[in-house]
Amino acid sequence: MKIISQGSTALWLSLALLSTPISAKSLAHIEGVINQVQPQGTGRLNFWGFHVYDATLYRPAGKDSAEFALDIKYQKSFSGAAIASRTADEMKGIGISEAQSAIWGKELAAVLPNIESGQTLTGVYSPKQGTTFFYDGKKIAQFPGADFSRAFFGIWLDSKTSVPKLRSELLGNGCPPPLITGAC
Repeated sequence: MKIISQGSTALWLSLALLSTPISAKSLAHIEGVINQVQPQGTGRLNFWGFHVYDATLYRPAGKDSAEFALDIKYQKSFSGAAIASRTADEMKGIGISEAQSAIWGKELAAVLPNIESGQTLTGVYSPKQGTTFFYDGKKIAQFPGADFSRAFFGIWLDSKTSVPKLRSELLGNGCPPPLITGAC
């Protein structure tokens, strides 16, 4: 897999989300890929009583469009290596082979930054570009193709997710993006 990386830091992932209100200025990195973006749903990941992160799923005004974004605002600090490892584990949980999830986990570990409380990681999917990652609004990496994107976003949006409550919050009253299969 070819990874395009920018800057000394990298990307995001792991666990789940909800988000506090975001200003229009902070959505510029998403709007650069998705026109007329709007939130579909927001959710919060708590683990053993700790607030881990907030997440928001963004979709274009026309919900049948293939593009979407997942924005995660962390409330705890994590190393990039820990986020990559957890991401690989979560991919296995939705049915990705151990060998493939290990490959993607290593590729993510090479680009993921260490995250501090209050920082954001955003993944934006476009059929033409694959998944583009942003760290606090700055582009850090790109993973071309639909297979990685389906596995990565499936961590939160697939019907086999380990966080079904968060999935429900992110989807709101809507269905998953076309890339993700499964019931609404």
